[in-house]
Amino acid sequence: MNTVQLSVVIPVYNEEQGLHTLFDRLYPALDALGISYEVVFINDGSRDRSPAILREQFQIRPDVTRVILFNGNFGQHMAIMAGFEHTRGMRVVTLDADLQNPPEEIGKLLAKMDEGFDYIGSIRKQRNDSWWRHVASRAMNNFRERITRIKITDQGCMLRAYSRDIIDAINSCKEVNTFIPALAYTFARRPAEVVVEHEERAEGESKYSLYSLIRLNFDLMTGFSVVPLQWFSMFGIITSLFSALFFVFLVIRRVIVGPEAEGLFTLFALLFFMIGITLFGIGLLGEYVGRIYQQVRHRPRYLLEAVLEQKP
Repeated sequence: MNTVQLSVVIPVYNEEQGLHTLFDRLYPALDALGISYEVVFINDGSRDRSPAILREQFQIRPDVTRVILFNGNFGQHMAIMAGFEHTRGMRVVTLDADLQNPPEEIGKLLAKMDEGFDYIGSIRKQRNDSWWRHVASRAMNNFRERITRIKITDQGCMLRAYSRDIIDAINSCKEVNTFIPALAYTFARRPAEVVVEHEERAEGESKYSLYSLIRLNFDLMTGFSVVPLQWFSMFGIITSLFSALFFVFLVIRRVIVGPEAEGLFTLFALLFFMIGITLFGIGLLGEYVGRIYQQVRHRPRYLLEAVLEQKP
């Protein structure tokens, strides 16, 4: 069997309005590369006609198209993991179905890999997102990089390229919660980034909200670093030290000045602040414990309804 040089993995969730436009641009762009390729679509429990459209596309191009159908919605990252497990290419590129990352840019990532790099991230040249999303992304990226030491300039850009070795390493991991680009970065020997074009969504609405962005970064930080726990431990030590000093100060003041009720509301404010910090710490600890709980249950990460592929 001939070796497939490139696999393109595309998760799909309620994208019926833009799929035909994606097909019209994707396949010509891949044909122009002049290499053997396959396109792996993963339907992540879409509630519209996306599964039917993917089935039709498989019938049109069964030689280079593979379709994985989930029997429910398991999330974008699980869809990508399923795609990775069904790829055969020596290089794998991930792409969004909404055409915000032009498929014509795939060649730019492959050219960078030809220079000897094994993982290529991408940076959107001009982000056509709202201002609050741009600011929130930059702030969270900087904070996350300080904690995890993982450098991903634009974590919201789906267009990325992986060598076969990295894909095999990712497939060997059985983590329930993970962030695939960060996981690939930890395995890469020579990672790099390239600047790519960015377009507005061709059709439909974005599936990401501010909450999703915060949730993603929280998962990333707790999944790749224990620094948040270490910071909280240090904060607890410092707080305990200041509390002890404050107690000594109050005892000395009571002996010299005598008891008084002044400053009562300040103490209440300080108490409420400390209670809030404590609750946050409990939530942070619960996040780590929850990840362990999800992992030890050994439940399947996703369930397949069908896999459409041409048998060799």
